[in-house]
Amino acid sequence: MKYYGLVIGLLLGLSLQAQKPADKGSTDPKNDFVWQADQFADLGVLRYQIPGWDKLTLQQKELVYYLTQAGYCGRDIIWDQNYRYNLAIRNMLEEVIQKYNGDKNSKEWLAFVDYTKRVWFSNGIHHHYSMDKFFPGFPQDWLVNQMKALGISFDAAALNAMFDTQRDLKKVNLAAGEDLLLTSATNFYGPDITQAEAEAYYKNVIDTTDPHAISYGLNSTLIRKDGKLIEDVWKSGGRYGAAIDQIIYWLDKAAEVAENPQQADALRILIKYYLTGDLKVWDDYNIAWTEATEGDIDYINSFIEVYNDPLGYRGSFESIVEIKDFDASARMATLSEHAQWFEDNSPIMDEHKKNDVVGVSYKVVNVAGESGDASPSTPIGVNLPNANWIRADFGSKSVSLGNIVAAYDQAGGGVILNEFCYSKEEKERAEKYGSLAAKMHTAMHEVIGHASGKINKGVGTPKETLKNYANTLEEARADLVGLYYIMDPKLVEWGLIPSLEVGKAEYDSYIRNGLMIQLRRIEDGKNLEEAHMRNRQLIASWVYEHGKANNVIVKKLENGKTYFVIQDYDALRALFGELLREIQRIKSEGDYDAAMALVETYGVQVDESIHLEVLKRTSGMHIAPYFGFINPDLTPVTDNEGNITDILVSYPADFMEQMLEYSEKYGYLARQVK
Repeated sequence: MKYYGLVIGLLLGLSLQAQKPADKGSTDPKNDFVWQADQFADLGVLRYQIPGWDKLTLQQKELVYYLTQAGYCGRDIIWDQNYRYNLAIRNMLEEVIQKYNGDKNSKEWLAFVDYTKRVWFSNGIHHHYSMDKFFPGFPQDWLVNQMKALGISFDAAALNAMFDTQRDLKKVNLAAGEDLLLTSATNFYGPDITQAEAEAYYKNVIDTTDPHAISYGLNSTLIRKDGKLIEDVWKSGGRYGAAIDQIIYWLDKAAEVAENPQQADALRILIKYYLTGDLKVWDDYNIAWTEATEGDIDYINSFIEVYNDPLGYRGSFESIVEIKDFDASARMATLSEHAQWFEDNSPIMDEHKKNDVVGVSYKVVNVAGESGDASPSTPIGVNLPNANWIRADFGSKSVSLGNIVAAYDQAGGGVILNEFCYSKEEKERAEKYGSLAAKMHTAMHEVIGHASGKINKGVGTPKETLKNYANTLEEARADLVGLYYIMDPKLVEWGLIPSLEVGKAEYDSYIRNGLMIQLRRIEDGKNLEEAHMRNRQLIASWVYEHGKANNVIVKKLENGKTYFVIQDYDALRALFGELLREIQRIKSEGDYDAAMALVETYGVQVDESIHLEVLKRTSGMHIAPYFGFINPDLTPVTDNEGNITDILVSYPADFMEQMLEYSEKYGYLARQVK
């Protein structure tokens, strides 16, 4: 599971002003490091540093380098997974970018560059968060004429898809009552396969009584062949094989320089999985990876999160390479040590509690490179593996991406806090404790949130029972665990927070964001589609409504501006506990009707008047609602015999340059569609 949290341009109210990018070759992470590189449409592009790189041994640097290369080699996969025309569209756009010799101040060219950057940022032509298709701000004829003049061949179907306002309008559609496959553009299923067909297919193959069931459908495209549905597996020699073979090449080199035998064994099992596509091997790998807790380097690589599949089966390609942050990890290990205490004292029903919470490891890490579904837009926390039975029997790994969070923190100001905090006290609390509160909530979301609770015996997995509501409710459950415990005095006793004012700051932030601020991320007239946004509104709206009788949260209108003000933090904590109890019951019992009622009632519909007000109040701030990152460059230094003697880090500042470089170096699938 991924956690995006409130840090991303929301909690801290980032007021990122246009800054002059640092030189391409800059490697000195001084205080004058320029954090923002670009801003366009509703998107900002930041940079991040790799603290402590020089403290790594040469072997560790090599391991990091090989793992990042493996990740970049899979970059094209997420593009094709997101939409069947994305790679052809990217080819067209990038060839025009590189060959165009016309007026670069014309409105058409400026709109073309803006659109191309948006496509790069979202790994395709659908918004990475809202899932809506976005459209070019230049005429189709203009692009056709440019390509003809430059001698660029193009895919007519892909070109038309860019401008078509009638079809493939939503990458992932989760709307109740609609065919979720026929109305979703994501490329995990043949374009003519219906939701009913896919559900019937898996009903016939899944054994819901198997306590160790494989992750059916995780690594394949469901297609129709000779009138029958079959799984086209993503593996060496199969679908995406050209990219997967390159991933295998670099993973093999990584295994040779692994820090310990356990780490090397896990890498070799991952290679076997890529070679065979066998989902039983995927389970073997996840167990080996979960148990390989020694060493300073770790990674995520493969088809993992299922948010982009409207039915929740198929995993998007993702890669994150991580270096342990020693000091921060030592502080936060306390959460892992007390995982059973959190479970035992949870407000959920006793029959839904785990008797033995095992192997929950938590680390703060520094990212060295990201790819696929984690880039350019990145989570700030990750908890894996996703298989419930592996988590229950072998535990899980939770990480907070420390240098990513630090980049947000460094990037700037408090304009949104000034606008949406009701009182001076609320604003001062946010400024003093907001950053710590967000980090603490992220940690608890990942470590004890996703690790808590159990499914009743004989009940299928949430993707089978709760279907299109599974992801929203899983994120809500994990958020609620963090919210419930961030106001617990035990956190002060254990030295994790200095006072319960940290918890109050997080409560203020969560209600502000869930009921108001996050609405700036969607267009007027739209409802919420993305699982994390639905989860946040669901929680905030539910506790607001259920606390009205006791004025737990009060809606205030002053000078034409709306504020939601918490009056009783202890009562709010109790409400968070009540909702956590109900959501865990829904998940444990597989209660689809209750899941639908909860999400549709509280998590989907947007209050139009509040939405318009938020858009108006934030329109002049010039703050991008969403941020992504440019990766650092890792460059090997070799001797006369070709042996690596060092790996140098540099911090590029040109988003366009990195995107073109990645397509040139790692476009293994894109070259097949030219």
